[in-house]
Amino acid sequence: MGASRRMLERTFRVRAVPGAAWEELAAVRSWPAWARHIRSVDLEPEGPLGPGSRGTLRLTNGIRSTFRVTEFEPGRRWLWTGLFLWLRVDYDHLLEPDPAGGTRITFTIVGGGIGVSTLGRLFAWVYARNLDRAIPLLQERLGGAP
Repeated sequence: MGASRRMLERTFRVRAVPGAAWEELAAVRSWPAWARHIRSVDLEPEGPLGPGSRGTLRLTNGIRSTFRVTEFEPGRRWLWTGLFLWLRVDYDHLLEPDPAGGTRITFTIVGGGIGVSTLGRLFAWVYARNLDRAIPLLQERLGGAP
């Protein structure tokens, strides 16, 4: 199996305080409102995102991506793990108070498995384009960028 490698990272700020930012991000079923590449999100068990959560993202291009939460720090961070073809993909979501006010949010994607250095680059390129369109919409939902 290939080594793990960081494929993508985006850090940005929002005006919302960490609790409000967490509430918005943890409501994964509402992500299609700002992440327009996502058609729908199923989450189990019902209720808020938590350490036992698992689900499926249905993308607008027809691809389905399943995930399970593998690390969870309420109000601060969660990591979910899924597969893209034969790659393991870890999606980390980190929220921190911004010293200037509001919240600093970091999305990090790490991949592992055979072909991560080649297929991972293609995955990261496509995903970066989606994130770069989604982040301004999320910032708008969270009071704008400071």
